[in-house]
Amino acid sequence: MRSVGQMDGYRRGSATSRRRRGRVIRRKEMPLWQELPLLLVVAFCLAVLIRTFLVQAFFIPSGSMENTLLIGDRVLVNKVVYDMRDPLRGEIVVFRGTDNWAPEEVEPVSQAFAAKLGRTVGDLVGVSRPGERDFIKRVIGLPGDKVSCCDAQGRILVNGEPIDEPYVEENSPLDAPPNPRQCTSRQFAEVTVPAREMFVMGDHRLVSQDARCQGPVPIDNVIGRAFVIVWPSNRFSGLSVPENWKRYSAAPAPGAAPVERPRPDPVNAVVLVPFLVSAGLSARSGLTFTSRRRRLRS
Repeated sequence: MRSVGQMDGYRRGSATSRRRRGRVIRRKEMPLWQELPLLLVVAFCLAVLIRTFLVQAFFIPSGSMENTLLIGDRVLVNKVVYDMRDPLRGEIVVFRGTDNWAPEEVEPVSQAFAAKLGRTVGDLVGVSRPGERDFIKRVIGLPGDKVSCCDAQGRILVNGEPIDEPYVEENSPLDAPPNPRQCTSRQFAEVTVPAREMFVMGDHRLVSQDARCQGPVPIDNVIGRAFVIVWPSNRFSGLSVPENWKRYSAAPAPGAAPVERPRPDPVNAVVLVPFLVSAGLSARSGLTFTSRRRRLRS
């Protein structure tokens, strides 16, 4: 049996423990005016990290990919897929054009301060218009491929194989003479794609300015693969490799060397994302690290 002194000590210890728990519970309460800004900052930082390392949304500013992509569509671009493998023929990619690539005509944008601010914030989180040197095209040839046009049916040839392209609804004229400086003709002489570069073309061949007249682009310039249309909602659909390309997409080009691309260091993202998520949960519950330790000890 416990003595009276032991019982008094037990009661005092229980009362102290209840007071500590009461203090912890009171710390869980956080005013909305404090909680909301912190959650917004955490959400913004997560959006920037996702945009930088994982996925980015791009606005389609021109008709060079119609009718696969229309002006005003927004697509999501996977920015890590090509850190694990090379591009495949038939995929739609976003890339930075070289000095040979002239900017495509785009719709005019407002120069008002509010519009500029919105574009700046949108660029940080990855929902803005692309830069004037950002392009979106379909991969036709990879390093070592021989690309030309046309066969007797007006189709492009990749390594001597004619490619059916049902997604091309308005092609360049066959009777126009080839011009290496203008993409006005469907015909062009055979091009051997240089090492570490790719040959890309728009689906709307009549208006697209692409590798036919502006030359191949370095694979290192690829930002990522466009894999889904997310806006407008009635056009939501995936951007998979067409069936007619699948039997060519995995075949290596004759004599092509594997492409080695520099890979971004994901350490910062790996470290920061759990920290930001933890901070957000802490804000939501109102618990500090100190109060958590006290709860565990009690």
